[in-house]
Amino acid sequence: MELRLLRYFVAVAETRHFGRAAEQLHIAQPPLSQAIRRLEAELGVRLFTRTTRQVALTGAGEVFRTDVERILKAVDEAVTRVERFASGTEGVLRIGFTGAAAYRQLPALARLVKREMPQVMLEVHTEMLTPAQEEGLIERRLDVGVLRPPVRQEGIAHRTIADERLVVALPEQHRLAQADAVRAEQLRHEGFILYGAGLGSVLNDAVVRTCLGAGYYPHRAYEVTETSAALALVAAGLGIAVLPDSIRSAPREGVLCKDLEDAQSVRLDLAWREDDDSPVLRNLLQVLEQNNVFLEGEA
Repeated sequence: MELRLLRYFVAVAETRHFGRAAEQLHIAQPPLSQAIRRLEAELGVRLFTRTTRQVALTGAGEVFRTDVERILKAVDEAVTRVERFASGTEGVLRIGFTGAAAYRQLPALARLVKREMPQVMLEVHTEMLTPAQEEGLIERRLDVGVLRPPVRQEGIAHRTIADERLVVALPEQHRLAQADAVRAEQLRHEGFILYGAGLGSVLNDAVVRTCLGAGYYPHRAYEVTETSAALALVAAGLGIAVLPDSIRSAPREGVLCKDLEDAQSVRLDLAWREDDDSPVLRNLLQVLEQNNVFLEGEA
């Protein structure tokens, strides 16, 4: 059964007049009458009673009208959805965030997408280190990653969205609690809470470089897989953690964050597959560009 016939039927049902329905549909009246007779023949029922003065729905016609209007509405909504998807204004973005980025960059990015791309839903995956995000992008389980370079997998494009100084997270009762800032040399005898050695953490590498610059190798007191776990251990007084400045966006009871004067900085990049031609991704990159999310000079 053709959708065209259903639309013709609804037009006649609404106007109760073949002439007015034909004008509304921008067709001549005889083809409209023929189309309605064809529809009735296909169904094997009369949908209208016709007199020289009046067109009225039969009981079967009333029942049919309810279902047809629901069907046509669903079809129209499906067309609208697919058009939005094709234009990049509707869809799903699967996005991964490295640990500390969830504290500052996640809410900022989510607010921007909600404002500029309200029909796009974010599927958020947090506490993903760079190697895990690269794997997720290559295997098409992620569309976008917020990660810390270097990016080692081929086929991944990335641009910088932040360059963060490292800070030191101390227990509330730590001997340096009253200091305005801390030097790496002052942490020589501390137990460091680091990401697991086999996880490929870019942040771990920056922490080690910072400590080596001060003349020592950090003592690994605990290993964690998540930033939240590192902060929990700091709060418990079990060690210190050197983390990106973004952790200050989510204060933790029992933890003090101090500037680390001679620390390395760590970049944060937005990454995506080079061959991804998704309209939603294209629109996201355009929105980020227009809102100056990418650092100047990064392309």
